[in-house]
Amino acid sequence: MFGKENFYLEIQDNLIPEQGKVNEELIRIARDMNIGLVATNDVHYLEKEHARAHETLLCIQTQTTLEDPNRMRLQTDEFYFKTKDQMSRSFGDVAPEAIKNTMAIAEKCNLELDFKHHHLPNYKVPEGKTREGYLRELVYEGLKSRYPEGDKVVRDRVEHELKVIENFGYPSYFLIAWDFVHYAKENGIPVGPGRGSAAGSVVSYALGITSIDPLKYDLLFERFLNPERISLPDIDIDFCYVRRNEVIDYVVKKYSKENVAQIITFGTMMAKAVIRDTGRALGMPYADVDRIAKLIRMDLNMTLNHALEQEAELRNLYKMDSKIAQLIDTSLVLEGLTRHASTHAAGVVISEQPLVNYVPLYKIQEGQITTAYPMGSLEKIGLLKMDLLGLRTLTVISEALKIIKRTRGID
Repeated sequence: MFGKENFYLEIQDNLIPEQGKVNEELIRIARDMNIGLVATNDVHYLEKEHARAHETLLCIQTQTTLEDPNRMRLQTDEFYFKTKDQMSRSFGDVAPEAIKNTMAIAEKCNLELDFKHHHLPNYKVPEGKTREGYLRELVYEGLKSRYPEGDKVVRDRVEHELKVIENFGYPSYFLIAWDFVHYAKENGIPVGPGRGSAAGSVVSYALGITSIDPLKYDLLFERFLNPERISLPDIDIDFCYVRRNEVIDYVVKKYSKENVAQIITFGTMMAKAVIRDTGRALGMPYADVDRIAKLIRMDLNMTLNHALEQEAELRNLYKMDSKIAQLIDTSLVLEGLTRHASTHAAGVVISEQPLVNYVPLYKIQEGQITTAYPMGSLEKIGLLKMDLLGLRTLTVISEALKIIKRTRGID
């Protein structure tokens, strides 16, 4: 399948007794059958001294403690990123070619990520119409109700915006947004009035994507789409959280489940959280861990190193108490690492071809597939993402309006 020159047998040396026997046989098979050997290491952390911190991380992930004899663990402390000299000492005598082949494989591999092109889905317009023409038709139809007077200021602004949208090649983007907002409104799903830079677009207002008059409030279109800066537009749309999935289901059915997915987001262990997680894994009393965590200020930019610099009591405890020192030292290694993956509260990505052609996918839970790239990375590789946020507030407002109408006899 791969061709003889592209197939290798992998050998590792992590000081596991059984591994030595396996390596002997792999080397024998490789020489008997003239198959390439490659030496690698099973890397789980960067430095050898991080082995204990990695054990703690495994305990956090499996909800156990270091005191549990049955906890998941690696057999040795050799699962770190080894240098060329360290690898040569392990394999240089028995299989020197296995060291050289790491470079041979690297030279055969080539991956270029495309950051120059956009992969926008093509909205299917009625027969005989172009996307540009259909967008103009919908915009000017919407202007009749939004700006009945239809003065020159409105027409000039609309023509400027449409020209920018057409030059960037974004008519499909606006048609897609118009389509699912229109679907939501037609089916009684509460939709927010619009927020963010999209509220500065008269085209969005005319299409009903937003409900805020940008001319009345002197909002700038250039904050949304700037002819001097090529970037994908970003429309944030709020839907009733109870029925948001109906909108997502509509988008999936329209553009196919292969072309649509929700977006992954990663939860990381920040200063306060990593102290609490690490303390549990170390089996420390809750009161002791809580005391340390409360000495760290609630601040998105706060790190453990900053906390040690700024908080004298924390610094003194670190110097005087060996258990606290172990807690903080371990937490310093783990701080900032990914703790879990989940689905972004709002993000949905839509592509012109099956998503597997552009991005790896990830299974969050049974039956739910997301992109394996987070939102920022998807934008860089040119995929269209929509923010379809489900807000409880809209549901509350909707229910309140129903009660008011019912009590006042309003149709």
